[in-house]
Amino acid sequence: MNHTNQPAWDALKHRRGFLHDVYRGLMGVGLTSLMRQEGWTAAETSWQPGVGKTHHTPKASRVLQIFCPGAASHMDLWEHKPGLEKWHGTPLPGAEGFLSFQGKNGNLMKSPWPFVASGQSGKKISSMLPNLAKHVDEIAFFHGMHSKTNTHGPGCVFMNTGHPSEGFPSAGAWMSYALGSANENLPAYVAIPDVRGEPPNGKANWSNGFLPARHQAIVMSAQQPIRNLQRPGVVNASQEEDTRELIAFLNEQHAATRQGDSMLQARMAAYELAARMQLSAPEVSDWANEPDHIRRLYGMDDPNPLKAGYAKNCVMARRLLERGVRYVNLYCASRASGVDGLLNWDAHKTLKSDYERHCPIFDQPTAALITDLKQRGMLDDTLILWTTEFGRMPTHQEGTSGRDHNPDGFTCWMAGAGVKGGVSYGATDEFGRRAVVNPTTVWDFYGTVLHLLGFDHERLTYYYNGLDRRLTDVQGGVVKEVLRG
Repeated sequence: MNHTNQPAWDALKHRRGFLHDVYRGLMGVGLTSLMRQEGWTAAETSWQPGVGKTHHTPKASRVLQIFCPGAASHMDLWEHKPGLEKWHGTPLPGAEGFLSFQGKNGNLMKSPWPFVASGQSGKKISSMLPNLAKHVDEIAFFHGMHSKTNTHGPGCVFMNTGHPSEGFPSAGAWMSYALGSANENLPAYVAIPDVRGEPPNGKANWSNGFLPARHQAIVMSAQQPIRNLQRPGVVNASQEEDTRELIAFLNEQHAATRQGDSMLQARMAAYELAARMQLSAPEVSDWANEPDHIRRLYGMDDPNPLKAGYAKNCVMARRLLERGVRYVNLYCASRASGVDGLLNWDAHKTLKSDYERHCPIFDQPTAALITDLKQRGMLDDTLILWTTEFGRMPTHQEGTSGRDHNPDGFTCWMAGAGVKGGVSYGATDEFGRRAVVNPTTVWDFYGTVLHLLGFDHERLTYYYNGLDRRLTDVQGGVVKEVLRG
């Protein structure tokens, strides 16, 4: 085509080309944003935290961690020790005069209760846990656990974070960081303390540590129900929207004066999330809508208020998991108090009466939670963990009928997504004193957890203070013997 005004035509082509490039660029920005929301990155094979991607195909998409603070006794609950029955009342060989956490120990003491062979696997479980015994074929027991501390606070923090000192992210915070939220109206990570109070060292057990503050757990319980904040009839939608816009403007102005304050930003985000949660999911703690057969299954109306409270917390945990919460920390018992053994599993003086009080509170609701998840089809992709901070001595404390702290051998277990049930990995010696067969660390335990969640524990890192930090520190492995397939 012959153009009589070539310079003007060239200029027009340049303008068109410029507008075309701008249009394509805006399309690319929009597409990138959509892909990021869906969990994709420009390089499909690369991994980025918080967008729902994993290192490999996961078996589990959510985690329920049940924690019994106070050091629940392995040889009185999960690990049968015939040697204690045979040598009951005699000194622990080679440990005469041994001083444990609270001082001198007496002779070996057998469990006050018989152990019962359960399930097709025949696994022996304490007769004090008849409901949980029905699930042994779904559980993988870690009997060779051992800890770095014999003190409750550091022990709980170590079991939850992989470090015995405070300031490190909990496992739930790592999962929040790695996967992000699956529901914009609910947090990725929720902690449910026992109705009796917080565990030893309190909030350090569900801390974000050095991760961004938004990864700390939101704390909920049956005693603090979500309130129904639906708009009252006297306020119309336009008025509510204007009010929200004003609050958002004031928040933005306030935040602008405090640039770089991640704690403030996280606190504001947490309050906004709490508002969305209370608007979208007030039924999470509305007990009236549970059918009678579920209430009976969990023991929600039990005359013991401690059992009824824990049962309601178990139901809350199930509701949160089925609504997309990634990680739920559920506690059964709390920190120690002036009355020894009253509030947790720390049975120094009167083990028999203490556990006959605690086990019924723990057993039925916990077993019901497993049953309920299974009947709803959620156990296939829900990983259940049972943890405590350390074990107890096979001897009685001098002058008592209780057991002292024992960091050298204890039990944890997992069930559900990807877990080979009906197996026991590791063992303590014939008396339950030390882990001697396949000793397992907290880092091995969480290395296995992360593997089931689709992560290589050595590659899930966060750069802090000159180091690439990990949940598994610089140790840990994957215990393949408890994995299915």
